[in-house]
Amino acid sequence: MKMPGPITNNFIAPCGMNCAICRVHLRPSHPCHGCGDAEMNRPKTRVHCRLRICHKRTGHFCFECSEFPCERLKHLDARYRTRYGMSQIENLDYIRSRGIREFLELERKKWIGEQGVLCVHDGKYYK
Repeated sequence: MKMPGPITNNFIAPCGMNCAICRVHLRPSHPCHGCGDAEMNRPKTRVHCRLRICHKRTGHFCFECSEFPCERLKHLDARYRTRYGMSQIENLDYIRSRGIREFLELERKKWIGEQGVLCVHDGKYYK
């Protein structure tokens, strides 16, 4: 199995999710290429994701919307805080205040190690 690629801008979804640490991206067969790569093979749940295709925001990220954080994002955020100990809203606040480059560096340090990439969903390392 090959080592997963680096965390880049394309892996940060509009909702603040780091797609590079998602189980669906890290799985060996038919991996999702992330919400930022609309042209690539992606599971139907990502193709039709209302946060990804939302037309209310003025830029790429949900914080670029007058309704940020909307109810849909709050619901997703609450689920991820409870189940996985991470927050898309905190991710978006960080990107807005510190920039995408600093966020990507923080994510690399947090999720990538000698063992591979730590999956947010199952807590396993993938190489």
